[in-house]
Amino acid sequence: MTHICPPQKDGVQIMTEGSGYFVVKSKAVPEVLLKVVECKTLLESGKAATIQEATERTGISRSSFYKYKDDIFPFHDNAVGKTITFTCEMEDEPGILSDLLKIVADFGANVLTIHQSIPINNVASLSISLQILPSTGDISSLMDAMDALSGVRHVKILARE
Repeated sequence: MTHICPPQKDGVQIMTEGSGYFVVKSKAVPEVLLKVVECKTLLESGKAATIQEATERTGISRSSFYKYKDDIFPFHDNAVGKTITFTCEMEDEPGILSDLLKIVADFGANVLTIHQSIPINNVASLSISLQILPSTGDISSLMDAMDALSGVRHVKILARE
């Protein structure tokens, strides 16, 4: 299993050489990296015929594109057929887990495992592993929908396999 989050010690993330992958919201990603993704999308869709054309349209240099092209990609591109384990904290209220599972079903993901802790101070921790199918769609949208659910405190990706 490849861990998405870096190792932690006493709750503090430890950055080590070769930590692997990180999941970061797009608002925290430098603009040049987002433009590299935009270039790749233009090229893959045929809206730009060459790298030169794609970089000119997005306003970055070709050297920036080549420097980062293999290091950034939309998360959902490689997620199909994978298992992703999410963790979240949610209030101990009737129906919240059911609502969360409804969102997962609406996105077309397959639930593999669910583990919910006994609530402490009216908050339960949930670990849920999902198989991402071709029908699932965008993983970040799934996370946003889960996170926006009333009673859910936060959602994060724990691991990806």
